[in-house]
Amino acid sequence: MDILMPQLGETVAEGKITTWFKAVGDTVAPGDNLFEIETDKVSMEVPAISGGVLAEIRVPAGAVAPVGAVVAVVSGDAAGGESATPFGAHTGAAASGAPPVPMAAAPGRAPASAALSAVGSSAPLDPFHAVRTPARNYGPARLAGGRTVTPLARRLAAEAGIDLAGLAASGPYGRIVARDVEAAITHGAAGAPSLPASPTADRVKALYEPGIVTELPADQMRKTIAARLVEAKQTVPHFYLTADVALDRLLTLRHEANAAAPHDADGHPLWRLSVNDLVLRALARALVRVPDANAVWAEDRILRFSRVDVGIAVALDGGLITPVLRDAAGKPMSAVATEAKDLIARARARRLAPAEYQGGVSTVSNLGMYGIKEFAGIVNPPQSTLLAVGAAERRPVEAADGGVRFETRMTLTLSCDHRVVDGALGAKLLAAVRDAIEHPVGLLV
Repeated sequence: MDILMPQLGETVAEGKITTWFKAVGDTVAPGDNLFEIETDKVSMEVPAISGGVLAEIRVPAGAVAPVGAVVAVVSGDAAGGESATPFGAHTGAAASGAPPVPMAAAPGRAPASAALSAVGSSAPLDPFHAVRTPARNYGPARLAGGRTVTPLARRLAAEAGIDLAGLAASGPYGRIVARDVEAAITHGAAGAPSLPASPTADRVKALYEPGIVTELPADQMRKTIAARLVEAKQTVPHFYLTADVALDRLLTLRHEANAAAPHDADGHPLWRLSVNDLVLRALARALVRVPDANAVWAEDRILRFSRVDVGIAVALDGGLITPVLRDAAGKPMSAVATEAKDLIARARARRLAPAEYQGGVSTVSNLGMYGIKEFAGIVNPPQSTLLAVGAAERRPVEAADGGVRFETRMTLTLSCDHRVVDGALGAKLLAAVRDAIEHPVGLLV
């Protein structure tokens, strides 16, 4: 049976095999790890669910393969019985254009409980780990009118500046697949003009003196970040709002809350609040107070949510990722701090499940620890806002008697998608964030 490159998220089009744990001729038992893959988001081990013999490796370690490509072949089981069917193997799937079955995180890599917390019991059952995963995070995207498009086709169309709505579909059930986009590129049948091409690497290198340049190949994460941010700036109508907030009361509250935190048997605190935790909570509570901003743009409509899910921008070597904290306004503040710490740690280790970094309505991006006073971030589609947090610093302010006093302040900049959050609505949201931070007792309840 064919072993296919699994799909680990709607926007993931390819994966890099970093390690093979089995060699050709080795016996494969159920649960044995076959290989490890790395996408732009995560690293993950891929085990088999049936026994057999690894007959062929088609994609060696270090190579990149698209989702659905055959990476290996497993022959009949070790006892010579029926053919093994490891997770991800589908006879004829690659030839027919049918999408590969998605895969959840491997044991020890990303806990299934995190994915379970974000989905309902009506989601399709993942046959690999017997956990429920949301089909919307893995399957083809749906266009207006009910047509669907595969992730690879979406990526090719975005790179070529092609309007998917104007394409004829040749895939099963009226699905737009990669060959439809390629045909549009070849024959100029796109519904929208192509975007200007970026200068080639050779043209850019020609601008500099030979011998002073070191070439660093862009990995998959950097390529994805580049593509998504170019798309975001070209397709999302950004505008920015800035406000200064007073922090002294919040810092005092944080100190007292951490001092009163319960401890475990070894004397370690069970949780600790950071300034970023409290700012994230303030944004979540502000979205509850301004529900019209708790929404995203979806091609021809606005989706408004009854729960507040907020992303946390986490810097990685060579890129960044934004895990999403679910129900950030409704959970106890201690749970927000604990879950945020866990998400950040696993994000840095690239051990997040796809469901943990998809969705959300807004993101907190904090560069204050680097001494950055203020900055404006790029909205991460499909989210509609991003809150950029600057450094806390002592600043002079005018006192009520006309004198001067010093207080701790920081600058917040709210980036908005004007299709969802216009100027007045964005101003209300940022004012609600500032009010929550300057009157922080409500953040703890």
